[in-house]
Amino acid sequence: MTPVVKIVFEDWADRDLPLPAYETAGAAGADIRANLPPEMRATGFTLAPMQRAICPTGIRVEIPLGFEMQVRPRSGLATKSGITLPNTPGTIDSDYRGPLGVALINLSDQPYTIQHGDRVAQMIVAPVVQAAFAVVEALGDTKRGAGGFGSTGRS
Repeated sequence: MTPVVKIVFEDWADRDLPLPAYETAGAAGADIRANLPPEMRATGFTLAPMQRAICPTGIRVEIPLGFEMQVRPRSGLATKSGITLPNTPGTIDSDYRGPLGVALINLSDQPYTIQHGDRVAQMIVAPVVQAAFAVVEALGDTKRGAGGFGSTGRS
């Protein structure tokens, strides 16, 4: 079964921009585009070095119950320009109905301008399992035990 993510546009959104889409047949993530308000479309918006901002997408989504949407950086944008997400992956729960915004950060030493229609992130739709939580008297033993960060070695 292919889950269907329902999309509605914000009143101000440019409906001529493509919806989130998989760019290749083997793509795991669907690219999300910047859908800027009318007053920003001609100029875009610029992220200064180390600046964080929410990039509007002009859409709201309804994710099927039992799924989540993960918002992740686009590798090319991150590698070439230093534009990434400060909370990656960002999780959108199935019961959220507000505007879909992408938190961006510029990790480069140069300003970067996001243009109207730019692909700024990718989304993964994934199944969710909600666990039960139980207090017990002891935890099972493992080879690793309580070893934390770096405890399994370097290579």
